[in-house]
Amino acid sequence: MNYDENNIFAKILKGEIPCKKIYEDDFVLSFHDIYPAKKIHALIIPKGKYIDLDDFSINASSEEMVGLFKGINIVAKKLGISTEVGRGYRALTNISNDGGQEVPHLHFHLFGGEKVGKMVE
Repeated sequence: MNYDENNIFAKILKGEIPCKKIYEDDFVLSFHDIYPAKKIHALIIPKGKYIDLDDFSINASSEEMVGLFKGINIVAKKLGISTEVGRGYRALTNISNDGGQEVPHLHFHLFGGEKVGKMVE
């Protein structure tokens, strides 16, 4: 599968669609989900053109990998849900159709601010 330049996250990265930004650096952009599933629901996306975690794991540079995971931690701290400043959170990424992925750009959901609940129902 080739990367879709017209997916919603690609458009957000290009500034074509606005977002409620939480954090941005050279590697990631984080923003609030427009349909939050929990009290706190943020998205973190790499700035590179990666379809999913498999694509990222195979093709991203070491710098991009470190940048993404550090970005997740920075966002969790900013939102007050990291274990350093809060009570914890869930980081989730879906991969492809069977994994429930809806947007073909790697993204992590951060859920927190309340008890998140069961992993899978």
